[in-house]
Amino acid sequence: MNQMISVIVPVYNVEKYIHETIQSVVNQTYQDWELLLVEDGSSDNSRAVIEEYIKASAGENIRLVVQPENGGAARARNRGMKEAKGRYIAYLDGDDLWAPDKLERQLLFLQEKDAAFTFTGYEFANEAGEGTGKVVRVPDTLSYHQALGNTTIFTSTVMFDTQKIPKEHLEMPCVKSEDTALWFRILRSGCTAYGLDENLVKYRRVGKSLSSNKIEAVRRIWNLYRKSEKLSLAASAWYFCCWAVRAVKRRV
Repeated sequence: MNQMISVIVPVYNVEKYIHETIQSVVNQTYQDWELLLVEDGSSDNSRAVIEEYIKASAGENIRLVVQPENGGAARARNRGMKEAKGRYIAYLDGDDLWAPDKLERQLLFLQEKDAAFTFTGYEFANEAGEGTGKVVRVPDTLSYHQALGNTTIFTSTVMFDTQKIPKEHLEMPCVKSEDTALWFRILRSGCTAYGLDENLVKYRRVGKSLSSNKIEAVRRIWNLYRKSEKLSLAASAWYFCCWAVRAVKRRV
């Protein structure tokens, strides 16, 4: 029976962090995994760092997939999905880090819950990858309507079972906040996301990254409500207020 976890990492200008990110996968206590590093047209030495790592490790379970040009995180993850051989899919961003038992703990949790979609808690980290002590707790479950007002599902914490959600249904839309848009679409279909409230991921916050731009974050979530989910103005305003309160709590 296929118990492999395919770990998909979009790589774009993360030469300072990608070695540490790869190592956090290599150090996993659960070892039935493949690592798909999707190089998305970086202008720095990210590709060279990865090639050197693969050459030094001689590991057949680490693969470099090269996109012809930069197409954004959604297209990179979708390319990784097409290349994936594992039953289970886990995402990891190119500058984030996993606790050594992340895959083992989450897979056991997914199987115990007989779940299709799981996510975990995480901790904010500084640019050096050191935890700040600010840990985001997650609920036991999230339905579609709960998730609209609580976008606590962080990309580097999710795991899917492709025997329950076909790979073609996991394709990310090419919109801003593509990951949240995917969660909404999956949950809207009637699926429930199960939260493992353990701190298993470090979310590295680097300089002026997209996610740290507060004005852009506000615009992205509002556009998801109005354009992607096609919610009414009143419903959008309600969920936006819920999102804003929880977003502030996560960061203070």
